[in-house]
Amino acid sequence: MRIVIPGGTGQVGAILNRAFTKAGHEVVVLTRNPSRPGEIRWDGRTAGPWTDAVDGSDVVINLAGRSVSCRYTDANLRAMMDSRVHSAEIVGEAVAAAAKPPALWLQMSTATIYAHRYDAPHDEATGIIGGTEPDVPDYWEYSVRIARNWERAQEAATTPHTRKVALRAAMVMSPDRGGVFDVLRRMTRLGLGGPVAGGAQYLSWIHDRDVVRAVEFLISRDDIAGPVNLAAPQPLPHRAFMRELRGAVGMPVGLPATRWMASVGAFVLRTDTELLLKSRRVVPGRLLDEGFAFEHPHWREAATDLVHRSRTER
Repeated sequence: MRIVIPGGTGQVGAILNRAFTKAGHEVVVLTRNPSRPGEIRWDGRTAGPWTDAVDGSDVVINLAGRSVSCRYTDANLRAMMDSRVHSAEIVGEAVAAAAKPPALWLQMSTATIYAHRYDAPHDEATGIIGGTEPDVPDYWEYSVRIARNWERAQEAATTPHTRKVALRAAMVMSPDRGGVFDVLRRMTRLGLGGPVAGGAQYLSWIHDRDVVRAVEFLISRDDIAGPVNLAAPQPLPHRAFMRELRGAVGMPVGLPATRWMASVGAFVLRTDTELLLKSRRVVPGRLLDEGFAFEHPHWREAATDLVHRSRTER
């Protein structure tokens, strides 16, 4: 297969690129700053020579968008919105204009689209879209709006010969340097892996190998379209999640953090507390209903595997 990955130089793109290249597929990465074989320049907003890679491809996996690992200033939130919506729109135009369009367009989305919730999990059929929850910061609604507009840009594209799937992804856990698991592991080793703000908020996650396997599954199933939750079936409260990670790392102590301490830490790390405090209780209803079997459904053994790989694969 020829697989085109716009925005494929980030963590998820690297995971998919490695896996599909190893499997013998041709992978083309669209990036603003190409520096390696198989990378083609694009700006995420306008058509150009990169559209030739889409024409005749088998699958497009659009991962483009400004990283959420930043402070949620007005300017950064607008950049998150614009980069996601514009890239989805131009990918849709390229797919629509192709003489031989791809059979499948996988569009990255986010589990953040669901409401901040403790009482029940969100699946694709019964999950509550966020944005109207009481007693949460106003700008959390903007994060949901970004996700909704991101998905709408894909939905609006006229691509009658191309199946479209929106990947509502939870936090992807891989041993790669700089990823969310790498940051959590290092904090845990320093004794800072305790619960944040009491730790009742749920954390949804997915192991990197299950990301690859789920994408392969969706490619193989031509009857699945629309939103798909890309998350492990067992989300955990933050306190339990960090307890299991401490066990995998071998650190018995994890200092807890209050909300104001989380704010200070987020400021130092140049990120935002929404990533720590919003309760994301998301489950993969459609994947499970369609018979997908997770290799790493439980966080304890997934964390053990990731810690081991972080020590041996580097």
